[in-house]
Amino acid sequence: MSVERVLPAGDAHDLLDLVRDLIGKEVAPRAAADESAGRFPREVFTTLGRAGLLGLPYSEEYGGAAQPYEVYLQMIEELAAGWLAVGLGLSVHTLSCFPVAAYGTPEQREALLPEMLGGELLGAYCLSEPQSGSDAAALTTRAARDADGYTVDGVKAWITHGGAADFYTLMARTSGTGGRGISCFHVPAGSAGLSFGEPERKMGMKSSPTAQVRFDGVRLAPGALLGAEGEGFRIAMAALDGGRLGIAACAVGVAQAAFDAATAYAKERRQFGSRIVDFQGIGFMLADMATRIAAARALYLDAARLRDAGRPYGTRAAMAKLFATDMCMKVTTDAVQIFGGYGYVEDFPVERYMREAKVLQIVEGTNQVQRLVISRAIAKD
Repeated sequence: MSVERVLPAGDAHDLLDLVRDLIGKEVAPRAAADESAGRFPREVFTTLGRAGLLGLPYSEEYGGAAQPYEVYLQMIEELAAGWLAVGLGLSVHTLSCFPVAAYGTPEQREALLPEMLGGELLGAYCLSEPQSGSDAAALTTRAARDADGYTVDGVKAWITHGGAADFYTLMARTSGTGGRGISCFHVPAGSAGLSFGEPERKMGMKSSPTAQVRFDGVRLAPGALLGAEGEGFRIAMAALDGGRLGIAACAVGVAQAAFDAATAYAKERRQFGSRIVDFQGIGFMLADMATRIAAARALYLDAARLRDAGRPYGTRAAMAKLFATDMCMKVTTDAVQIFGGYGYVEDFPVERYMREAKVLQIVEGTNQVQRLVISRAIAKD
């Protein structure tokens, strides 16, 4: 993928060069075979962590790189173009680290972040439940407090890295109903009473395990609480604003990969004595694809720059997630069309891109929820 990027600092160019080198050597060459076999590339995340890429937006004090979000997201985009399971997996890991980095005590940050950001620990984010997906405030997993800490009971659903993660960032109810009774916890994978369902059998992203996470009397020490009791829903929503930008960047990466494949094919494929790229029907499709990709990239970067400037960006993040993922579905579908019958078989990558695009319209809040977020912001005085 060759994209002309405007980056805020010279070292960011070196960082993106490092990412592209790792993608070419460690990520893209194995994507098709591992997706077909459903193999989870856990060691790739360790490699990325040791290269300093798991903690890009976090403080150098704990092993991060203190990079602007606009740089971090462009790295996610590049990874997703090489293999969505890795790009989205890194985005989910960053989401899982956020509550510790932003709301943890100094002692919690010192104890947890170095291994999280260094690649030794891979995270999962536990918010959704079988009966509460879009309505996250209706979650029922409960963390009951006693003199020695908390006992957690409940089930989380649709958890990326479920059963494969080393820690779980958990949103659980500590009191009442609705968002105000939810708290956030750090749960190590080896905790007694923690178990996992069978991985879901998905349309795409077969290398990335998605499973239920079950809490059956899981005991947590008082120090597992991140932030204050009752602050969990606010923490979850703040994390999701950044996570939605990660999904937008993933969508642009997948769309760019599909566009690149379709363009290369259209320049090689000949029908009626001409390259198919020279037919107006195909050429205009590619022009629309390129324009949509550029617009989606500009939108997620605009939201990232608001975040980096410390300004409210939640509505813009919802716009970026909505537009980029709908764009990705359209672009990957058109890429399959340009390939014709060849686009429908596994010998070419565009059928995988189209299957992967669908999930991006669903995760981190469906696109219907994004429209709800945006319309509510418009309606405010």
